[in-house]
Amino acid sequence: MDGLSHPFAGLTKARIVAEERIFGSLLPSVSLKPSAFEYHAPTTADEAVGLLADLGDDAKVLAGGQSLIPMLSLRLTAFAHLVDVARIEDLRGIRRDNGAVVIGAGTVDADVEASAEIAPAVPLLAQATPWIGHFQIRNRGTVGGSIAHADPAAEYPAVALALDAEMETLSPRGRRRIRAADFFTGFWSTDLQPDELLVSIRFPVWTGRCGFGVREFARRHGDFAIAGAMVATELDSDDEIRRCAISLLGLGATPLRATAAEKALQGQSAAVSPDEVGELAMSEVSEAPSDLHGSAEYRTRVGAAMVARAWMDAIGRAADDQVASSAPGPGGNS
Repeated sequence: MDGLSHPFAGLTKARIVAEERIFGSLLPSVSLKPSAFEYHAPTTADEAVGLLADLGDDAKVLAGGQSLIPMLSLRLTAFAHLVDVARIEDLRGIRRDNGAVVIGAGTVDADVEASAEIAPAVPLLAQATPWIGHFQIRNRGTVGGSIAHADPAAEYPAVALALDAEMETLSPRGRRRIRAADFFTGFWSTDLQPDELLVSIRFPVWTGRCGFGVREFARRHGDFAIAGAMVATELDSDDEIRRCAISLLGLGATPLRATAAEKALQGQSAAVSPDEVGELAMSEVSEAPSDLHGSAEYRTRVGAAMVARAWMDAIGRAADDQVASSAPGPGGNS
């Protein structure tokens, strides 16, 4: 949810375990004050990139702060410098551009949720946004922050992966675009370099008889998903699957794309069994996490069910020739 630049590369497995224990038990002895840092508030993207280049690995970008601030406060990570990009106007906004919707990395989730442009153009993004935490989180959290933080159980990274989004970055070397398939490299890790700032995300607009579905399961409303799925489908005039995309969250060190299942489903009838689709997708999950929230076996069983339900939603909307943004609400956790 936070951090438009380099990830928490120094976080060790032991500290990840510590995070689970701290967040899971809410130990009263845990420090709730971050280590000392120097605060920077650039007003342009170029200024922010200059700071990142000068400060190197000692700096961390602060966007909405919905993930970074708790981790700093619990001393699960520490940086000597925070570069706050919230005042950079050029990092915010939503616009159409050559068959895509381009969203500034600093755009808050609530703006995506309220956008009249997003719902018809990128329905999967519109459907996924209400699943993000609570409205207070969405008022502060940013699209780019979530994608750059690269939590494998977060919604926006999974949407970006499913839709083959492109991340546009800025560094002293200029601008570059990174495909979503190449962007997420590991747990909380991305292809961003220490002096590189994520400035926007390009989401392709699907056309034709398309349908989309989002399903996830969490123990409580607002929690990160134990397992979830994002599905996009396009049907031809014979009700056969012209193309589809299935991304998975909470089932690996990164968001996952079920590419083999997608290839197997292409050309099949839209009446294919949703349970079969779920099993196909889970056959590509090799290292589902096992932690205090559930075993690997449990997560894969939940994941299969989430894929099946998201698939039914997507196929139903495509068959009705609807590109709708409505979806089962996160309150039901499924």
